[in-house]
Amino acid sequence: MKKKLCFLILPALAILALTDIRAQTTEPTSVTSDGPIFKNVSDLKWDKIIPDLGENSPEICFLRVDPKTHATSLLIRTSKAIHVRKHWHTANESHTMISGKAILACEGKRAELSPGGFNYMPAKMVHEAWLPANSLTFITVDGPWDVNWVEGPPTAADLTK
Repeated sequence: MKKKLCFLILPALAILALTDIRAQTTEPTSVTSDGPIFKNVSDLKWDKIIPDLGENSPEICFLRVDPKTHATSLLIRTSKAIHVRKHWHTANESHTMISGKAILACEGKRAELSPGGFNYMPAKMVHEAWLPANSLTFITVDGPWDVNWVEGPPTAADLTK
């Protein structure tokens, strides 16, 4: 079952946060809500995930954090193509590619997700991804968002053209 799920993964892309995002980012009170939320992409606030990469860093936007479970909805976008090194998350994670084609890998297998593609990654499954420039990924996490690096977060050497 794990091998089949491997093909349905999109990391995040999880790219992203790339160190422990919980340690770097506190939950914004503006996105913790039980009421309706309406946002347009043009109005979102984006934060660098890996500040050391400067303008080349992927960016993250927290859309909503459930006040009780801390389940999180977020977006990640890339300005440059990047290899998101091996990592895992404490909670289950789902990804939907909005734009760009991502390559995901786990347990020695690779899969490609195109726009509209979806994956589910069980908690603690080690995975990695290659995200193209100008990609946008919608991610939901069944609990608080975190990233646990197996080989350290991406560096400038992980950026590609």
